[in-house]
Amino acid sequence: REWRPAIRRECTDPLWLLLFLLFWAGLVFITGYAVMAGAAERLVLGYDSFGNICGRKNTPVKGAPLSGRDMTNKKYVFFLNSCSLEMQSLKISSVSLCVSSCPQEQLNSLEDLQSFARNNGSCLCVYSLNISSYTLSPKADELCPTLPVPPSKSFPLFNRCVPQNPECYSKYASVLISMVNEMDGFHRILSGILAGRDTVIGLSCLALAFSFILVLAFRFIRTLLVHTLIALVVFGLLFGSGVLWWLYYDYRNDPSTELETEKENVKFLLGYAIFSTIVTVVLLSLLFVLRKRLQFTVQLFRIVGKIIGRIPFLLFQPLWTFLILIVFWVFWVAVLLSLGTAGTAQTTSGGQVEYRTLSGVSYMAWYHFVGLIWTSEFILACQQMTIAGAVVTCYFNRNKNSPPPHPVLSSVSVLFCYHLGTAVKGSFLITILRIPRIVLLYLYNILKQKESGCAKCLFKCCFCWFWCQESGLRYFNQHAYTATAINGTNFCTSAKDAVFILAKNSTKLVSISCFGDFILFLGKVFVVCFTVFGGLMAFNYHRELQAWVVPLLLVGFFSYLMSHSFLSVFEVTADAMFLCFAVDMETNDGSAEKPYFVDQELL
Repeated sequence: REWRPAIRRECTDPLWLLLFLLFWAGLVFITGYAVMAGAAERLVLGYDSFGNICGRKNTPVKGAPLSGRDMTNKKYVFFLNSCSLEMQSLKISSVSLCVSSCPQEQLNSLEDLQSFARNNGSCLCVYSLNISSYTLSPKADELCPTLPVPPSKSFPLFNRCVPQNPECYSKYASVLISMVNEMDGFHRILSGILAGRDTVIGLSCLALAFSFILVLAFRFIRTLLVHTLIALVVFGLLFGSGVLWWLYYDYRNDPSTELETEKENVKFLLGYAIFSTIVTVVLLSLLFVLRKRLQFTVQLFRIVGKIIGRIPFLLFQPLWTFLILIVFWVFWVAVLLSLGTAGTAQTTSGGQVEYRTLSGVSYMAWYHFVGLIWTSEFILACQQMTIAGAVVTCYFNRNKNSPPPHPVLSSVSVLFCYHLGTAVKGSFLITILRIPRIVLLYLYNILKQKESGCAKCLFKCCFCWFWCQESGLRYFNQHAYTATAINGTNFCTSAKDAVFILAKNSTKLVSISCFGDFILFLGKVFVVCFTVFGGLMAFNYHRELQAWVVPLLLVGFFSYLMSHSFLSVFEVTADAMFLCFAVDMETNDGSAEKPYFVDQELL
């Protein structure tokens, strides 16, 4: 095959691009359904028995005359029978109201209720009863709270008025604990995400700052900087593992651990601690074995730095990728939260409202989750093809003193005009390998309760096998993207050509490429370690009723994707340069008829 940047290109893998567009049509349908039928505020803000969400304006519900009220100044949920709550089918059998403030003192009579409403502007009786009628209406006993009303305090915990009387508090807490424990994990996770959304956003910005600092550091890398990075990674691994084990010990020995979410935190912390310890041992062993090749790594990144110096706008490419990923993640989480609360409002006797989840929402959630993986991988694949295209354009340029103008913009235009289908296909293959791992994880959690040792070992082996396949596929995907940038061929043809050319030069290039990728991987570990450590410290102060291990897992996932998005500039540049060099050596001999494209300054 003639390995040269194609002068005439044509669209590659168009059917895969059409499939991706059809898949996104399904995501748009789910988004529309979630927006129309969902109300994520119900998870945290709370709502009364008449369909009004506390702390916001509401729209009327047909058949519920007390719905559609403006509750902007009424942020707390108050139960009329707070001392005698019962739970039936995940519903608290007591009328609930939205109030502006909770009673700080015990109210013993209807006159006290009337005086409290006039002085504080907080009505503790059903909305249909006027304040002046508290002591006159014969239905006041039904429409007002059970007397005496115990003093309560408005906790920022699901925005409930929690009674302070010891006897009432114990009954209230037991019912609330039972309700949270019987909630399905999907809704507990959504509640944890909503409660910790500010922390997740802040930690994502911290990961962005760490990633940007590392990009600048690798651009001007020196021996001392490599030693500093390795020292920080070692410190982060040891310190992070120690903190995880300490938090696990602290949670396990906490006598107040009653909620199912807190028990889940303990189990996840144990898993995090074991995983972190294993990763620490493996990376420290690799660092010890490869310590003598440190100086060679510095030379490798100096060469890559020279190439990036010729295309300085490559350093800004991860910023655009990061912004696109952030917009997509925010969109994805917003749709997920709305989807988790999607349901129809149905009126019951007395004009009360119940929200009933429709069947099929769980299938939509799985479809939406596949969309997260596939779209995220597609965005990263587009960045890889953009960088590879820019490197190929500059490498196969005869006049090194006059580089091609705007190689990044040229690469982006070629990608969008011809090769989006190739990026879709490569990202789809990664997604296909991830889905079986998710299914295996679900089955593993089911069989784990049966304590089948053989099944556990089998599942762990399958996890390792799929992970190795995914890692190998990512490596070949990158070279396939580079081959597509050179020849303009489809994904399968480019992958085959790249494998053949790399197989002939494996002894020269594999060790160089793998060790450089290992150092870049340490940089990603550095970002994840310190971001997750910040998340541990932040979430540890919000234990109550939060499944914060899931937001912490999201933080780790997002921080890894951010660091990968930024540091992949050097990784993709090095891999593209190696493939271009192998093609150059294969198709040219250095003679006047077939001179090398390689710049002697880079050797």
